[in-house]
Amino acid sequence: MTSYEAAGVDIEAGERAVTLMRDKVARSRRPEVVDDASGFAGLFDASALLRYQRPLLATSTDGVGTKVMLAQQYGRHDTIGIDLVGMVLDDLVVCGAEPLFMTDYIACGKVVPERIAEIVGGVAEGCRLAGAALVGGETAEHPGAMGPDEYDLAGAGTGVVEASAMLGPSRVREGDVVLALASSGVHSNGYSLVRHVLREASLSLDADLPELDRPLGEELLEPTRIYSLDCLALAREVDVHAYAHITGGGIEGNLSRSLPDHLDAVLDRASWTPPAIFSVLAGHGRIAQADMDRTFNLGVGMAAIVAAEAVDEALRVLQERYVDAWVLGEITLGTGQARYRQAR
Repeated sequence: MTSYEAAGVDIEAGERAVTLMRDKVARSRRPEVVDDASGFAGLFDASALLRYQRPLLATSTDGVGTKVMLAQQYGRHDTIGIDLVGMVLDDLVVCGAEPLFMTDYIACGKVVPERIAEIVGGVAEGCRLAGAALVGGETAEHPGAMGPDEYDLAGAGTGVVEASAMLGPSRVREGDVVLALASSGVHSNGYSLVRHVLREASLSLDADLPELDRPLGEELLEPTRIYSLDCLALAREVDVHAYAHITGGGIEGNLSRSLPDHLDAVLDRASWTPPAIFSVLAGHGRIAQADMDRTFNLGVGMAAIVAAEAVDEALRVLQERYVDAWVLGEITLGTGQARYRQAR
């Protein structure tokens, strides 16, 4: 007799995973979350938005990309969910939006309850770090389409910003200063190139390299830093005009998105030294600087464009929040591009 379980779907394992993740999800709860006994939908009390005169809802959807393949290979699943939150909710804060809630979606070849609970636990921890609630999600078992140890995850988040306080290119002025907020490492972009380097250079994730203080796999799986609360705090304290989340496309590509057509961001490459992991990748992969620039964050996870007179206070606020930050460049007349200052 044929059954759903015989086809590769284990309903009981899915229910066990839900039980294991329940306490972890609860740690991300906000007071606006409303319980839904049916569990079919996540509910959020929209009356919380009444404090805004003209609330604009912001939404973002993203995934973690092929970094999940390294997590599966290395056997570490408790931080990849933090990466997901960083990719989704830090996009919201670029316009000044406060992240409110998030949902996730996990597709896997086989539901291993403990593994699913680790993944969702990471998402819940990321939401807590961003000040948002994880209000729901879905785990889908896809036997035959994915191997039993394979999974992928994606998520969507919603935030809110007062219309008059929205940040972006229209606020940027000539003479503004670009601040760099340090990344925690590679974050979650460029992992197709990372995996290519590992394969071509025959590098093991267990490798102990002289340039690094820990095994290569630990370095590459360092979770994405979440800047949401830091960026919101900074915008409350000083005159922030725009943010840029440094993801795929690198510093120049993403910072250009936060500039008006008549201004450039002129950056000083000598203002920082990228973390050692980037020189490891460039050296073992023989990657040209132009490709490194286009692919990786090179140690800058978020950029803030602030008024010149706010720089000292901005750096003080970030230091108090344990965010390593420095002056990366300045805003000048131009054509809407971020570019590095030419060496003399």
